[in-house]
Amino acid sequence: MAVPSSLQPRLLSSFVGGRFVRSTQPVRHLFRFNPGSKHVSMQLSRSLSGLTDLLFNRRNEDVADGKRKRLRPGKISPCRPVPDHILRPPYVGSRQPPGIASGLEVHDEKGIECMRASGKLAAQVLEFAGTLVKPGIRTDEIDQAVHQMIIDNGAYPSPLGYGGFPKSVCTSVNECICHGIPDSRELEVLTLIALATLYLPEFEMEVLTCLQLQDGDIINIDVTVYLNGYHGDTSATFFCGEVDEEAKTLVQVTKECLDKAMSVCAPGVEFKKIGRTINDHADKYRYGVVRQFVGHGVGRVFHADPVILHFR
Repeated sequence: MAVPSSLQPRLLSSFVGGRFVRSTQPVRHLFRFNPGSKHVSMQLSRSLSGLTDLLFNRRNEDVADGKRKRLRPGKISPCRPVPDHILRPPYVGSRQPPGIASGLEVHDEKGIECMRASGKLAAQVLEFAGTLVKPGIRTDEIDQAVHQMIIDNGAYPSPLGYGGFPKSVCTSVNECICHGIPDSRELEVLTLIALATLYLPEFEMEVLTCLQLQDGDIINIDVTVYLNGYHGDTSATFFCGEVDEEAKTLVQVTKECLDKAMSVCAPGVEFKKIGRTINDHADKYRYGVVRQFVGHGVGRVFHADPVILHFR
């Protein structure tokens, strides 16, 4: 298994800006507000669920928890090159997000073999990426290392070019729900796209900022590789240095929800049992479950049916 021998920090920049989402639905149908709560949630259809479509609640640099400043959009380095001989997914070159493909994809024996290979590589890359997490590292450095390991093994980094996504891995720090964009200043862009992710109800969904990964941060790294025409998709949350008990418990319970949900999967099981299993365990700890976004099938297509809700 090829692993990059060294990490060379670089300060490169380009521009990433907010995008506006156009919808035929009235605004009141896109947003939901619970009386007595400071939270506003947003529901997007499949056609609006591109990775870079939305920045939510962009705020000033006020303090998130008394110690860290909120994440804000930052400058990102140019897209990293992929050798010409590596097979690319069909969406590369188009800035239109493909969305979730309709129809179940049932794999034959060859497809299952290819899925195992792509999944194994994704897991190995994710494990390697986790070893890089430490105070002071830049998320762009993680992207550089992940990108190099993927192409060294003859695969394509699936996020790169998906609906215009500019990087090869997703790095989401602290309050960033999912699919944060690595950059050279460790600034994470919050895009409201999430898979089975729990949140503490008192936390607002906002864009946060930090100059580097700091001691006490948590970071989710989301790795997807495209190998021999099949995507392998996986993610995990890692501790950066010494993390407080509240964050440790959140990560642990989220992992338990995932494990319990996987344990009920079998032929003939109704999809809703998965969401109920997650929600039941989260309730024991008074955690909420992100409701706006879903799990998905994967294979020859990056995001496909079945759509899996993570709540009851």
